[in-house]
Amino acid sequence: MIDLYALTSPNVQKIFIMLEEVGLPYKMIPVDVWKGEQYAPEFVKISPNSKIPVIVDHDGPGGKPYTVIESGAILMYLADKTGKFLPKDTAKRYDVIQWLMVQLTGVGPMFGQWTHFKLFAGAGNDYAMTRYQTEVKRLYEVLEQRLE
Repeated sequence: MIDLYALTSPNVQKIFIMLEEVGLPYKMIPVDVWKGEQYAPEFVKISPNSKIPVIVDHDGPGGKPYTVIESGAILMYLADKTGKFLPKDTAKRYDVIQWLMVQLTGVGPMFGQWTHFKLFAGAGNDYAMTRYQTEVKRLYEVLEQRLE
């Protein structure tokens, strides 16, 4: 059984989808980041970066509980654990990893920043809005080319 510490962010949604796709049983443990629960000492012991998602695999390596933080690491761990979505062949494996990195270092942060400035920042952030909107558009084009 896997404990998934989560709420409803895009990074968490990736883990819900992956757990469903690989068919592993899991239990969702809510962490309300709007209330600051990610800073509670008992949660920081599990997630030193005070972020969700986090999984605790009670049947981890060697049959012992194993904790994984950060969505990309969790996705790779679950792929390795189940033998799904992450090929063993080096070239094919890195085909997957490099596109995961595009999501982790480009799509996630840029879309997140654009959304933050659009919804939560006060007036006078024209530079930030233009910067992030331009990068979001560029990343959509990269993804569209890949999906063709």
